[in-house]
Amino acid sequence: MSSYSLVRMKPKILAFAGSTRSGSYNKKLIALGASAARGAGAEVTVVDLRDLALPLYDGDFEDSQGLPAGAKQFKKLLMEHQGLFISSPEYNSSISGVLKNAIDWASRAEADDEPPLAVFRGKIAALMAASPGQLGGLRGLVHLRAILGNIGVVVLPDQVTVSAASSAFDDAGALKDEGKRKQVEGLASGLHRFLVKHSA
Repeated sequence: MSSYSLVRMKPKILAFAGSTRSGSYNKKLIALGASAARGAGAEVTVVDLRDLALPLYDGDFEDSQGLPAGAKQFKKLLMEHQGLFISSPEYNSSISGVLKNAIDWASRAEADDEPPLAVFRGKIAALMAASPGQLGGLRGLVHLRAILGNIGVVVLPDQVTVSAASSAFDDAGALKDEGKRKQVEGLASGLHRFLVKHSA
């Protein structure tokens, strides 16, 4: 079987939450999304932004030392995957500083001949959010959708939000609401289908 056929059959998705907090609702949600995407037939890598240990973006730091190791690792992961599955917490009606910082570092070129935004352009993303509030992180996803679209990522129109997240998950980390579980599964399947269809 050709490598082209393998890509079409098993696209690669990088999944991560925009939170570093232990017990994060969005980490729970992205774990469910990753499992659903694997069930749909995708190869999924889950990365914890905490493990990247990214400093706050600083142009002087970049000029003197280049990209930190975590930024290089994140860029490599982004390059190796066709799809992105992101669960984003809402901080003050926007996205978390952790997520924005990771995006900012990954947008920086490592060499003069690297095309602008090389790790983002042409990627396909699906978005989710979990929040203790009643909007389920919806306002943050509006901002994340705009940021990703502006750096060349195609964002699927469907998305999943989980409100009242403090009581939405059971002790095993599964969503209690069957309708929400099906939404997550549907979003994962939709991302997989889109990637397969556009893998050429």
